[in-house]
Amino acid sequence: MVKAFFQTQSETSQLILRGLLGIVFFPHGAQKLLGWFGGGGFSGTMEFFTGALGIPAVLAFLVIMTEFFGALALIAGFFTRLAAFGVANIMVVATFMLHWPNGFFMNWFGNQKGEGFEYHILALAICLALMIKGAGRWSVDGWIAGRIN
Repeated sequence: MVKAFFQTQSETSQLILRGLLGIVFFPHGAQKLLGWFGGGGFSGTMEFFTGALGIPAVLAFLVIMTEFFGALALIAGFFTRLAAFGVANIMVVATFMLHWPNGFFMNWFGNQKGEGFEYHILALAICLALMIKGAGRWSVDGWIAGRIN
């Protein structure tokens, strides 16, 4: 079972999917954990999630950790299926808690109240592909799987 968790084929497509998803999520995680890129940092994000959004503290903590460390894990191809599962959960919850009322489309022209959920569906699709196929080429997961008997 452990080998199946890490098992992957040396596919470039999976490298591209996990690498770019990790690169996209890293700034979001860095905003939430470190306050980089204009973010609120850990305490500000925890306060916003638990206060304004009413998210339980343990779940808010998991979101922050998943977006930051999950992004790094995706880039390295380490615990890829777990990281993709975490990001997928964040996308589903964000869609229904925050973005569903704004409709499908992102707010490209600034003429709607907030952002739609089309981005979230794309991120979810990438996560599903990574959970099914694994990390792909140049991944720590592939290296580990090759050493498990």
